[in-house]
Amino acid sequence: MEFPNSFLHVKCRTAATPLGLAAAFAVALSPPAAADSAECRQRNAPARITGPEKPDLSARQRVGKASYYARQFFGRPMADGAPMNPSGNNAASRTLPLGTVAKVTNVDTGQSAIVNIEDRGPYIKGRIVDLSPSTARQIGLTPHIGVANVVVAPIAVPLPDGRIRRAPAPQPSSRGSLPSPRHNRQAPRIPSKRAKSAAAERG
Repeated sequence: MEFPNSFLHVKCRTAATPLGLAAAFAVALSPPAAADSAECRQRNAPARITGPEKPDLSARQRVGKASYYARQFFGRPMADGAPMNPSGNNAASRTLPLGTVAKVTNVDTGQSAIVNIEDRGPYIKGRIVDLSPSTARQIGLTPHIGVANVVVAPIAVPLPDGRIRRAPAPQPSSRGSLPSPRHNRQAPRIPSKRAKSAAAERG
């Protein structure tokens, strides 16, 4: 029977007594706690996205989750070369072109903020935008919450040929375009005094 190295080391350090052998077996048979903890963290970690994604030039809004930059990224160069400003309106997207101006709205609070896409990310599945801490506070995203459901509505999207694509104007719904039934009703006519007297003479 081969014993693990940990058992051999303990055996060398302990006396050949029943108590020493028991301690050696306990060490040898005990699971590696650090390895198990790391395995659990890896199993519970959110799925990451790898590989490039096709740029989205449609200027259509998308729904997903927003997170915000961690402190270790403050001041680091972003994809456009500018330093990440935790107090600015810089934001990151995997698919929107750099230079895109977009409106980010927190679905739960209804609060909105305008951002400039200057970086790439986030690379966590389900997340569509990374915000600066300042912008996150503007839409009600706090460190206690961490992640929020948002709508990202592009306002101006730079195209490869130098043109700017504007977001399509919202179309009124068919229900909203119809006049209210209340306005279709004609007000009842109130007979004048002359009409009343004429009706009385005929009677």
